[in-house]
Amino acid sequence: MTTSKIPVTLLSGSLGAGKTSTLNHLLVNAGNRRIAVLVNDMGEINIDAELLSAGTDVAADGGIAELSNGCICCERQDDLETEVARLADERDFDYLVVEASGISEPEPVARLFTTASRAAAAYELDTLATVVDATQFLETFDDSETVERKTAPGAEDRPLSDLLVEQIETANVLLLNKCDLVDDEELELAEELLSTLNPGAKVVRTVHGQIDPEEILATGCFDPDNLGEVGGAPTFEIDHPEDGHHDHEHDHDHDHATPERTYGITSISYRRRRPFHPERLWEVVNDLPGAVVRSKGLCWLAGQDDVAVSYSQAGPTVRFEAVGPWIAGLPEIERDLYRDGNRDLPWDDEHGDRRTELVFIGHDVDDAGITERLDACLVTDDEWENMGRKPTDQGAGYPTEIGASVEIDLR
Repeated sequence: MTTSKIPVTLLSGSLGAGKTSTLNHLLVNAGNRRIAVLVNDMGEINIDAELLSAGTDVAADGGIAELSNGCICCERQDDLETEVARLADERDFDYLVVEASGISEPEPVARLFTTASRAAAAYELDTLATVVDATQFLETFDDSETVERKTAPGAEDRPLSDLLVEQIETANVLLLNKCDLVDDEELELAEELLSTLNPGAKVVRTVHGQIDPEEILATGCFDPDNLGEVGGAPTFEIDHPEDGHHDHEHDHDHDHATPERTYGITSISYRRRRPFHPERLWEVVNDLPGAVVRSKGLCWLAGQDDVAVSYSQAGPTVRFEAVGPWIAGLPEIERDLYRDGNRDLPWDDEHGDRRTELVFIGHDVDDAGITERLDACLVTDDEWENMGRKPTDQGAGYPTEIGASVEIDLR
């Protein structure tokens, strides 16, 4: 084996999206490429590995490894590290493809190959690819009240829409599969929504997982900076921020994902340097218009000036989480040390890094009065003066301890 690191493609996607079909096609059409595969399955029997073994001759050479009865993004991550290190020691191959289970979060798996570990010593993460089922994608975000709230099996009742959005937003390449089973209008709408959810990803249409290997092998398109920060100050960046200091402005980013907006998929960026009144924000969040498919960001809540709260909505599910301290609320020595080491931290002379940065994506969301409704949630001058820096009765039950979260089902 050469001393250069082996490129890794992480293949994610929901249950039934077509990951195994894609991988089978990849192996059958590998040509002179030497590909090793690691397949993860939540069940005790690794069905995907069985299907791959039956469809190709890679298994005969020991090129297919299995990790069953658990998920590689959490309880089986140590086993993943051990197994990929064993593959690198025992076999000679050019590429590694990791097929994650249908309920795996891509980011924790990706970090295994980007931090100090036995895996990172032998491998280099190259491509994050997500397979999306064209027949189910739009239904997952349907705003109809008759559509039941779907959850990811085995994921402790985690909403399917929430997991799917994470798999989509983390990807470098999005494989829109089963394109033969939807009409042209649905296909174009799905493609437009994918491009808006993840403007930086390449969208490739596929049928039965038939993909050119060059689309997901050794693409060189993985950027470790896109995985976000670990620890320290809470971070969030809206697409195309101008300068990070928008005290009384909002931005309408309509055309950054595709040149034309045939189906009215738009996004609104919202930035403020004034906190939300907790109860009024809660009312708005519980009554989001069905046009909003996805929204996310950081919130500054009045009376909670030491803890930043993240906000995440995907389809019918909203989640608030206390993600970390506002640096402005730290003791002066800690605050100055952090700022010295993080020159890009958005900072205001009066409020420090306390801010709200949100983005809303959906069908003509600019017509849904989002900005006006959010502005009405901001504390007034009188409220702010009366509140001071004292905790308020937040009523709605926002998380206050770092790491704590609360989830809302909008159905």
